[in-house]
Amino acid sequence: MSSQIDQKDINNAAWAACDTFRGVVDPAQYKDYILVMLFLKYISDVWQDHYEAYQKQYGDDNVRIRRKLERERFVLPVIKLTEKDEKTEHKTILPDKFPATYYSLYERRAAANIGELINIVLDHIEESNKSKLEGVFRNIDFNSEVNLGKTKDRNRRLKQLLEDFHKPQLNMRPSRVSEDVIGNTYIYLIERFASDSGKKAGEFFTPLKVTELVARLAGAKPGDRICDPACGSGGLLIQAAREVGDRNFALFGQESNGSTWALCRMNMFLHSFDSARVEWCDTLNSPLLIENDRLMKFNCVVANPPFSLDKWGAENAESDQYNRFWRGVPPKSKGDWAFISHMVETALEKQGSVAVVVSHGVLFRGAAEGRIRQKMIEENLLDAVIGLPGNLFPTTNIPVAILVFDRSREKGGSNEGCKDVLFVDASREYMSSKNHNTLSEEYLAKIMATYKSREEVKKYAHVAGFEEIKGNDFNLNIPRYVDTFEEEEEIDIDAVQIEIDELEKELTEVRVKMAEKLKQLKIENG
Repeated sequence: MSSQIDQKDINNAAWAACDTFRGVVDPAQYKDYILVMLFLKYISDVWQDHYEAYQKQYGDDNVRIRRKLERERFVLPVIKLTEKDEKTEHKTILPDKFPATYYSLYERRAAANIGELINIVLDHIEESNKSKLEGVFRNIDFNSEVNLGKTKDRNRRLKQLLEDFHKPQLNMRPSRVSEDVIGNTYIYLIERFASDSGKKAGEFFTPLKVTELVARLAGAKPGDRICDPACGSGGLLIQAAREVGDRNFALFGQESNGSTWALCRMNMFLHSFDSARVEWCDTLNSPLLIENDRLMKFNCVVANPPFSLDKWGAENAESDQYNRFWRGVPPKSKGDWAFISHMVETALEKQGSVAVVVSHGVLFRGAAEGRIRQKMIEENLLDAVIGLPGNLFPTTNIPVAILVFDRSREKGGSNEGCKDVLFVDASREYMSSKNHNTLSEEYLAKIMATYKSREEVKKYAHVAGFEEIKGNDFNLNIPRYVDTFEEEEEIDIDAVQIEIDELEKELTEVRVKMAEKLKQLKIENG
């Protein structure tokens, strides 16, 4: 039996494959090529592993082997090039048929039209797995001159990429590596790409520790339907699923960016969440998670939506057929409360939970946002406001907060009696690194313990009643509730004066010695 591959080894090997593009292609673009190739290599290794197992079982009975393979989670078809395929710019010598796998491409890595061949393989895989992969590869072109350069350079880079993924550390057969390891590598790469991509990273990535905290606060349970209406590459959905503790849950998401949606679909597949329903469209203007002509309802709703999204569709909000914005329409230049309104409306009445990452402006801005905020507090929906440190995200160095809404607090819910709001200021507790800050497990545990106990913690947490919040005009700015002021140590003037006198005395003695030295040097030099 082959030896198991270590998580660190596969991470490093996958990251090293990026050297093929680094410095030539923007990280926001080459992430797609690397992640698609990782996905193709993974499904090819699993397919090959199962093919060999069936071959041992059925010998040369290819009909039975093929029948078995067609019942796998995914199908890798045998490709017969069409007349159209063969009329490529640089014809390649090919057999009549070849399997749509990474290994077929590796064997032809020196082909003059290798970019076209990769596209053909991906097209056939997508066509054979429509229910799971339809549209996933449509935004990626391995034959793109714009992204990958002219033919000679493009071929060289793609040949190198195929060779990089042929390393022993990237043999992803089930006998050598678990699905958890593959899924973790995918997330690891997304995190590394986010660090390299700067502001563009916000389209697809939420820091791991932030997703862990949001998922814990949302508290999904067995049997829950879990949704992220701004799911990016799916990290938060996966983390929320892990909190359940078993496989008894259903995942739903929506993402407006086509390339990011494709990453999410592959991410779900690599984590064996094949049945996750992830839609590609704008949540605020075209929600697609619908059943019986109404918004689907979820036990648990989590998200890290874009901060202060401009032109989010305010002009269509008043006529929204699902009446999501009945509390008010947020300003057209700031879509934060539009996302929050959507999330609250899709949480199950009297039981659903919502956890959402927001910028601090959401807590205190007035006008339409202030009125929406006030109504949600008056409805007793807001459960907690948790302030986090700055510089946690690759996209911004501003501090952020997490709002937790609990629909079991509303009238008729199981937690109707809870009328207060917990405020936590965790902004000063973080681990600093070269590029950004992060949260340790210790800090996460402290936040969760405070959230569950709902007790006062000096300079850290405060439980505010409705009247106190009303007295602050429904402003949720955390310093209004959690006093973190540190009194400066009292200065002993007499002691300071004595210290100054001593220093001046020492300075006088040094000056005398300096003058003597200079005098001596002058005599010696004539």
